[in-house]
Amino acid sequence: MPKGYIIGHITVSDPEAYKEYIERDTPILESFGGRFIVRGGRSETMEGDSEDRHVVIEFDDFDAAKRAYHDPGYQEVAEIRRCTATSTIILVEGT
Repeated sequence: MPKGYIIGHITVSDPEAYKEYIERDTPILESFGGRFIVRGGRSETMEGDSEDRHVVIEFDDFDAAKRAYHDPGYQEVAEIRRCTATSTIILVEGT
């Protein structure tokens, strides 16, 4: 069965406040089987426009990724990200 992924492209505008998002989102996403494959780190944009930070979270399947994203607890915490960063969040089915 194909894996599911949440991919985030993020530029943080308030690093201090964003720390709370990281602390609170991790246990929620992990409770749905999420495994952080990429979380920040060095990157280079070779073509096109990009945000500063990139995150890839792997799940057992697409539906698990979708359930994690739509979880009310995660959505509550996601408001912190929305207030402290610009972001694009994508759900993808992969291999």
